[in-house]
Amino acid sequence: MKHASKLTSGSIPRALATFALPILLGNVMQSINGSINAIWIGKFLGSAALTGANNANIVVFLLFGAVFGVTMAASIMIGRAVGAGETAEAKRVVGSSATFFFAASLLLAAVGFLLAPSILHWMGTPDDARAFGIDYLRVLFLALPASNAFFFVSAALRGAGDSRTPFRFLLVSTVLDIVLNPLFIFGWGPVPALGIAGSATATLVAQCVALGLLLRHVYRVRHPLALHADERQLLRVDWGIVRTLVGKGIPMGLQMIVLSTSAVLFLGIVNGFGSTTAAAFAADMQLWNYVQMPALALSAAVSSMAAQNIGAGHWDRVATIAKVGVAFNFLLTGSLVVLLYLAERRGVGVFLPAGSPAVDIAVHVNHIILWSFPLFGVSMVLSGVVRAAGAVMAPLAILALALLVVRAPLAWYSAGHWGAEGVWWSFSISAMVAALLSTAYYLHGSWRKARMGPTSTPAAGPAAA
Repeated sequence: MKHASKLTSGSIPRALATFALPILLGNVMQSINGSINAIWIGKFLGSAALTGANNANIVVFLLFGAVFGVTMAASIMIGRAVGAGETAEAKRVVGSSATFFFAASLLLAAVGFLLAPSILHWMGTPDDARAFGIDYLRVLFLALPASNAFFFVSAALRGAGDSRTPFRFLLVSTVLDIVLNPLFIFGWGPVPALGIAGSATATLVAQCVALGLLLRHVYRVRHPLALHADERQLLRVDWGIVRTLVGKGIPMGLQMIVLSTSAVLFLGIVNGFGSTTAAAFAADMQLWNYVQMPALALSAAVSSMAAQNIGAGHWDRVATIAKVGVAFNFLLTGSLVVLLYLAERRGVGVFLPAGSPAVDIAVHVNHIILWSFPLFGVSMVLSGVVRAAGAVMAPLAILALALLVVRAPLAWYSAGHWGAEGVWWSFSISAMVAALLSTAYYLHGSWRKARMGPTSTPAAGPAAA
């Protein structure tokens, strides 16, 4: 399949490393972009503007959960078709998914633009920050169709085995966003000063430009998934495909919601110990965002690789992908953990004032929690493998059990009986629970018999045994 990388032969460690690296770098670039945007807003527009932007970003993050799930479902369906050598089926998924996805994005953008004031009011956004938040959120909703289209095309390319092209154009979007932020915030020459709306406008322009360039590239290289004028009938919505996208995508998207809900609940408990402890935890969270990135990238990478090999019926390679993914997780995540242990004070010192008592607390919290991130990465990698087969409910249930049934209640109970020390341990214990349950389901669960859609056969074949 020209221009679509087959991940069904050759060295698995080499393929996984080269496939996951662009995803990892893309995650890092997006985090850096978000941090730089926050600096422009917070430093030059004030704390109220930063609060408004943060509230708006929470809304966008929740929407991203649904986008993540649907695009991941599409990527897996495309990957399985590519692995089976069924280009026509892959293009059918692309066409129907694109129409549904873009129509839903337009509707969501229109509704969100109109309801932005009400949404921020329901969230309890402070009065002095609400106007900033409305201006920022409305432009982000206008950017939603282009942003979602970019994510969808990128997911389709990754399903076909290409993670480098999406990264290249994500890099274009990120650099444009960073460069355009001060231009649109403060204005220059004929460009008016838009204030906080300018920061969101930079995102809108960057996403539109990156999407246009990405689509131009897809057609210029004549990618096999590109739809042409004589194939416009493929853009008709196939409700069987849509049901699969929604039915499989929502549980995967809900995993993001579970993660954010757990973080909010845990943060609420930590806040009860005072501002010093909360500041220490906030500093640690900034570092943890980067520690968990390798596992996130590996999870996405093993999903695409496993999907192609399941489509091709290469179950021996699926098992090897899982093993190599877990090994890479321990290597990469473990290396970051060791580095932070070696530079513990300097790491948290980037975010905390010198001599602050929060530094000692942050270091102590890292001693208890940092080592558990490779374990949580095991759960993420194995979940990436089983969802490629179409098993999406079990990973969601495992995550909800570990974070909402174990971590949150245990943290709440520990706060009243053992103080902050018990709260920190609840974090690590929940990571162990997630790793154990995910491993047990991977080894003994029925995920190999799962279906990805109404037309698919059960994933398992004779080799699965």
